[in-house]
This record gives sequence, structure tokens and C-alpha cells, in this order.
Amino acid sequence: MVSALPERTSARTSSGTSPRTSLVVLDMAGTTVADGGLVAQAFSAAAQRLGVAPDSAGHARMLDHVRATMGESKISVFRHLFDDETTAQRANTAFEAAYGELVDGGCIAPVPGAREAIETMREAGLTTVLTTGFARVTQDAILTALGWRDLADLTLCPADAGGRGRPYPDLLLTALLRTRAADSVRQIAAVGDTSSDMLAGHRAGAGLVAGVLTGAHRAQTLWDSGATHVLTSVAELPSLIGGE
Repeated sequence: MVSALPERTSARTSSGTSPRTSLVVLDMAGTTVADGGLVAQAFSAAAQRLGVAPDSAGHARMLDHVRATMGESKISVFRHLFDDETTAQRANTAFEAAYGELVDGGCIAPVPGAREAIETMREAGLTTVLTTGFARVTQDAILTALGWRDLADLTLCPADAGGRGRPYPDLLLTALLRTRAADSVRQIAAVGDTSSDMLAGHRAGAGLVAGVLTGAHRAQTLWDSGATHVLTSVAELPSLIGGE
């Protein structure tokens, strides 16, 4: 983790040494998709199915961990919470099912300006990739619910990157390898709302690591985790990239 940086609420000017962005890799929930806290709701439903009482100390402890690890691969989170792989897989399956039911119930919406931002960047010749810590079936349900199946050039989940999601750099590097849209990792812009997103971008060597304030973590956490910029929302991203 990088050293603490001063609290900011707007973009910080970069050093000017990075090549111009050609590949933009964006997180979904909290960054481009507003889910209204569905992760916590789906976790509570999944935990209850596994016998964890909603009002118990164990439930509260687990929920705290889920919130602290927003942005990470969900199976990795459940492996931390439960003692064995079988239980972790059961929990993950129950979570994905509960989240999918909430998505089907119309409980998600685009972050204001997100679709327009992605369309603007694509029109400008940038390659865009949407990533998630959810399983493919859940990612597809979100994309379908929003009418986003063709919005980005590519969509990726942890299974597409060998099973490792954020904070590992694998999703970003997979995006680069799949699209061949950049000659260097420094031409990647990594965008997300959590410390895991920032750390993944930092580890991948992305030239621009932008945090947004529409999701799980506050500005200082994003700066501390490797952000080069912090934006109010993803709607500001095209202007930032266009001004490089």
C-alpha cells in the first residue's frame, strides 16, 4: 500500500510522464452501477441460508468483513469467512442467487452519467472493459437488467482471469491481453470505488488509477490505496482522460 496522501475530493494532476490512455477498465457495482447496498442484503440472505442468525455477533462480524472487502472476488471473501471450501462454495452460490434475485427485482440502476461516459470514451477511440468481483452469471444478469450487454468492448469476471479478482492485477492484465488495446500497462486507466480497485490498478502498473466517490470507500481510503485521481463520479472520467 502506498503512503497516505492528503484528503482530496477532486482529480489530482498527474506527473505527465505516463503514455496517453488507450484502455479503460471500469468496475461495475459502486462505480458504473448503483446497487443500493445489495451486496450487504444478498450476504445477509446467504448467511441466513447457511444458519447464521441475522442478529448474531457472528453475522455482524462477517458483514463488517464483507463491507471492508468490497470490490474483491466474492468467493475469496467467503473463503476467508468460512473454514472449508465446501462451505465457502455453498455461501458463494447462495450469495450469487440472492443478488441475482434482487437484480431481477429491479433493484439496480446505472450511476448517473455512467453509460454516457462509456459511450463518449468509445466514440473517442478508447477501448472500454467492465469488470466485477461477481460470478459470470451475476454479471450477465446485471448487464441484461441495465441493457448494457453491448455497451463495453469486453466484460470480465474473476473466472476469466484464472479465478483471481481484485486486489490482484489479473483482471486488468487480462483486459490488456484480450483486447490488445495498449502497448504498455501505462496506457491503462483503472477505475473503481474501493481500495481493492485502487490496489489492483497500482499493482498492474496502470498509468491512471481513478477512484470514484459513488461507492464503498471514501476519498482518503482511495488515495491511501494507490489512486492517482479521485473523482466525484465516473461521469467526470472522459474529461479527465481527454485532458491528459
